[in-house]
Amino acid sequence: MAGRVLHRLETLFSIGGGPANRPGLSLAEQRAHDLAAGWMAEAGLEVAVDAVGNLVGRAPGSSPELPEVWTGSHLDTVPDGGRFDGALGVVAGLEAVTAARARAHARTIGVVAFRDEEGCRFGQGYFGSRALCGRLGPAELDMCDASGTSIRRALASLRLPPPLPGSSMQPLPGVFVELHIEQGTSLADRDLALGVVGEIVAMAGLTVRFSGERAHAGGTAMTQRRDALIAAARFVLGAHSLARSDTAWRATVGELTVHRPASNVIADEVTVGVDARARSDESLDRLVAGLREVADGSARQGGCAWEASLAWQEPAVSMNPSVSQALAEAAGEPAAQPIAATSWAGHDAAILAAAGIPAGMLFVRAGRAGVSHSPQETADAADIAMAIETLDRALTNLADGGLGSGQATAHLRVRPTGSQPARSGRQAKYQCSMSKLDRGCPILAGWNPAILVL
Repeated sequence: MAGRVLHRLETLFSIGGGPANRPGLSLAEQRAHDLAAGWMAEAGLEVAVDAVGNLVGRAPGSSPELPEVWTGSHLDTVPDGGRFDGALGVVAGLEAVTAARARAHARTIGVVAFRDEEGCRFGQGYFGSRALCGRLGPAELDMCDASGTSIRRALASLRLPPPLPGSSMQPLPGVFVELHIEQGTSLADRDLALGVVGEIVAMAGLTVRFSGERAHAGGTAMTQRRDALIAAARFVLGAHSLARSDTAWRATVGELTVHRPASNVIADEVTVGVDARARSDESLDRLVAGLREVADGSARQGGCAWEASLAWQEPAVSMNPSVSQALAEAAGEPAAQPIAATSWAGHDAAILAAAGIPAGMLFVRAGRAGVSHSPQETADAADIAMAIETLDRALTNLADGGLGSGQATAHLRVRPTGSQPARSGRQAKYQCSMSKLDRGCPILAGWNPAILVL
């Protein structure tokens, strides 16, 4: 199964020329969805597409009137992205649903590919999952990308009707489980292959504009300049220093636009895009307030003006403890000491959880370096195989017994390194730890994939 997943991920990676370039609501993203729809049909799933292009493949249960159990992620990418971000959750999720389909289950099990999770094209992410949950704003369809194409027009080019803002696309699932590479090193640092996520941090997009005076590069003395680019540069460094002052904060400037740039012209207007993240909503508010103070000081120092606005904001979200417990049980150690993994990356699971849907996340180790949003993304085949097995068990248990049923159908056995024989049952203990910041949600305590015995 892992081999097929890796082959399909490589096929998706090539779309856009490789590295992956599949902007949300683009023809490249549509090609990826078409491929995934074909794979779902080949697996015998019932394939459907909603009004914004979210793709769902279903394995019907014996009680189709019950709320469905879904897994999945997204197929769009950042510019020059990697093979695994989002796509792993769809392709590996398809493998898990296909395996679950072969067994009797009460609830319908589905795998979903959401549209435009990254938000790089139109400035606000989670488009497909927010549309599903009825969270699209009234003016959102008129938001435009850098070329002037609106979301409404992008949907029309894909032959998708515009959704009604504020209304959900279809009946919401009863449970959602998202499998994703970690996009960090906490699993690698603990030598863990998989982890169950306890929380997703709060995050916001802040747009800061600095205004100075346009002037000649040679005719204006260095002491007489009101250079908006210098003010922006001070702000970038100040934002970095501010975020480093608190371990609960992260701030990134990944976008800086000079208005009408020319090498022999002093910039009069510069726009800076800031990604701000914090462990809690209150902490995020303090970080954003601090960023505004940094902007004020940076502008004043150079005689410039400034303004800032929130482009988007998402609250911190906790995953459902019962879904997390189901994932831990599926891994084979329901009595493992709990630790909570924190996701500093945003995910569609956060949108569904905020809408009241019991949601959980399973992280897969992103190699040793934890690199993501890069062609250097990696994940080990053994880790992927382990994730598929765990997800398969969790989906089946959730579809049969509901949330946190305790009805784990199978367990993993762990063989220690070296030549010692495998130990069974409670003798095969997992390594785990407790952080003072943890919230008590279960995590899959770890092992090395090289010592996995099924």
